[in-house]
Amino acid sequence: MEPSPAAVPSAAPAPAGSVNVLLFAVAGAVTVANIYFPQPLLAAVAHGLDVSERTAGLIASAAQIGYALGILLLVPLADTARLRRLTSVLLALTVLALLVAAAAPDVVTLALATLALSTTTVLPQILTPVAAVLAGPGRRGRVVGLVGLGLTLGSTLSRTVSGAVTDASGSWRTAYVVAAAATAALLWVLPRRLPERMGTGGAVPKGARRRSSYLRLLAGLPRLLAEHRELRISALLGACVFAAFSVFWAVLAFHLAAPPLGYGPGAAGLYGVLTLPAALLSAGAGQLADRYGPWAVNALGLVGAGLGLGVAGLAPYSPVALVVGANLLVVGVSSSQVASQALIFAIGRAVAARVNTVFMLATFCGGAIGSFVGSWLYTAYGWSAALLLAGVFVAVAGFVVTVAARPAAPSCVPDATREAGSIRPRTSQE
Repeated sequence: MEPSPAAVPSAAPAPAGSVNVLLFAVAGAVTVANIYFPQPLLAAVAHGLDVSERTAGLIASAAQIGYALGILLLVPLADTARLRRLTSVLLALTVLALLVAAAAPDVVTLALATLALSTTTVLPQILTPVAAVLAGPGRRGRVVGLVGLGLTLGSTLSRTVSGAVTDASGSWRTAYVVAAAATAALLWVLPRRLPERMGTGGAVPKGARRRSSYLRLLAGLPRLLAEHRELRISALLGACVFAAFSVFWAVLAFHLAAPPLGYGPGAAGLYGVLTLPAALLSAGAGQLADRYGPWAVNALGLVGAGLGLGVAGLAPYSPVALVVGANLLVVGVSSSQVASQALIFAIGRAVAARVNTVFMLATFCGGAIGSFVGSWLYTAYGWSAALLLAGVFVAVAGFVVTVAARPAAPSCVPDATREAGSIRPRTSQE
């Protein structure tokens, strides 16, 4: 599952334009798949490179760390760089890293190649705001929703495709070659369908580029985190729920491959298809957050995630129970993330892209921690210990929601929008 960017409003008004929604959705699906398709292959990688399952689990952690680095260091470039050139460079570097991974002679080379390719395959976080800008205010929500659906399908179905390709070819390396070919195909189509720069079809004035310079955008991220309580809470929630999600998926391939189940990579990948209904169902979490508030949806999502982990832990060798648990986990985690993003995007249009960067960075850092520690615990203590760790992450998130949902204390700070002496709720900045 890819944490959906939700509706990303542009920081500055832009004229409505033509946007190929299908192309953007497919491009997002293909590029985000590069993060998730190796997960069902970890057991095959461990066998093929003659390393332990714990060592092979580093591949999943490298993918999460690289994606977090790419979100932090590369996504802000979209505000100032030439989009066509940036897209071409990122796609070319991703293809090269995928080919290196396919030919990796040892696990160190594979981990480094995975780190590199996941750093450069951050186009989903660039294409979403571009699509929002091109669509214009009247169609922005619908277009961004469709692009987000492409990300959901890419992250979900990539596990199935990679597992099936590995079973059919007999080698996990074939899946990397197929991913490289799919990514290379985008080089011939995607860049020419993008605007020259974000928010405009032509050049950006030098003064505007200075005001939104790359270094200034990066330097302002910690200030946003310090100023906005909503962002701090959402970042912590995103890290916790995605850590729990990553624990489950990082060790699932090992659990399915071990006795008494003894399934291959194809079975692990099949779980991507079997959880697709839950991924699509979670798309309605945004409407529920608008109606009942983000805290209620967050709480409901965490309950679903906890139930999913409980079902998978109580019946560890039942394929039906594992499918049910995986679906509950997917819909719970996805709903929680959508609710958190609905909260942070209410901070303001001018900082929407940057608060999304902070949120996604925290989310994937949590995913990297979950993948690493979960793989280690599974190797040392088994399936139940790994799920217990995931449950701890969900419990921490539940505690945060319980505390954060309490009504804010009133403040007597003067407010120009009210009469003198009136009382209003305390804001996050205060």
